[in-house]
Amino acid sequence: MSSAIAVIVVAAGSGTRLGHAEPKAFVPLGTDTVLAAAVSGVLAMRQAPHLVLVVPGDRVEAARRRFAADAATAGAVLDVVAGGSSRQESVAAGLAVLPAAVETVLVHDAARALTPALLFDEVAAAVRARGHGIVPALDVVDTVKRVADDGRVVETVDRSSLRAVQTPQGFPRSSLDHAYATAHGEFTDDAALVAAAGLVVETVPGDVRAFKITVPADLRRAEQLLAEQRAAAQRIAEPRVADAPAAARTAVPRIGTGTDVHAFADDDAPLWLAGLHWPGERGLSGHSDGDAAAHAVCDALLAAAGLGDVGQVFGTADARFAGAHGEVFLAETRRLVEASGHRIGNVSVQIVGNRPKLAPRRAEAEALLSRVLGAPVSVAATTSDALGFTGRGEGVAAIATALIVPA
Repeated sequence: MSSAIAVIVVAAGSGTRLGHAEPKAFVPLGTDTVLAAAVSGVLAMRQAPHLVLVVPGDRVEAARRRFAADAATAGAVLDVVAGGSSRQESVAAGLAVLPAAVETVLVHDAARALTPALLFDEVAAAVRARGHGIVPALDVVDTVKRVADDGRVVETVDRSSLRAVQTPQGFPRSSLDHAYATAHGEFTDDAALVAAAGLVVETVPGDVRAFKITVPADLRRAEQLLAEQRAAAQRIAEPRVADAPAAARTAVPRIGTGTDVHAFADDDAPLWLAGLHWPGERGLSGHSDGDAAAHAVCDALLAAAGLGDVGQVFGTADARFAGAHGEVFLAETRRLVEASGHRIGNVSVQIVGNRPKLAPRRAEAEALLSRVLGAPVSVAATTSDALGFTGRGEGVAAIATALIVPA
């Protein structure tokens, strides 16, 4: 059994700066360990990966026993291998056990334990879409100084072109294999190694939750964030029905409606609609990829589950979703709906606009959306008889209805 995508979690470091006797990945965090928190994010990916844990040699069997059931439940393949004396050797050890069927590889530091599944999905999708290395990165917000050995400030560095790089870092399997086979010297991360091999590496927006646990203050921050996440999950899992009449608490299907509108962009942005890329078509403007159909579906599902709307849950000011494709929003919405104690029954979405012509790709759109949501999705399209902004060709609208049922 194998998967077309693999995630190598590097967890073989000692982490002496954390001040614990255990290796960093095995330091307690929440109700488990740093490594367990990291693995939970990986196993929540939309596509179950081939998961490779690279751990200290004396922890291999214990780690295999600890995570075998979790991986099986998520439908993931699990390998646990001993790490090397450097990060580079550890990643190479993980690469060595991957089968030929793996086409995309993500390399992740276990120390970035709270990295959400959404970031893994976005990096993987970007690797597949662009065909080269992808790393998540955040803008540098602090003023940066270049300082001499004696502590004297030499200059202020222009931060406009600087980015703070995170993991997971994703690559086509062939690119990563080539870079490791031809590497000379040690590199601080896989992006640097791949770039040194003359291969392209680009960025996608990172996530503030993907910070690295290095010192005790980082561990305390992670503990606090985990506690907040547990409290939020409990609020979602226990809807506000305690004071409602008994009849209102009966487990019944729920229906939601969602709408979304996007204007056509003024630049040469690509068109993404109903989860598909439409080559040669004028794109839609928006904080993400402007996929009005996918966003309307998310709105309908969130409404049915009583979880708010797209703007409330994802937020247009959130840099993590800048340029994100509709699949990313749909997968995260499905996760939230299922976490609320429901499953998706079916979804219907109608696209309103003069273009693109949906009919030739209707089946393709329905298959993609159904796969992402794990439920039947029907897609329809109509024009507005030259009336309104859609009739004038200024943009596209979408209206969705979703049915969810108690899990």
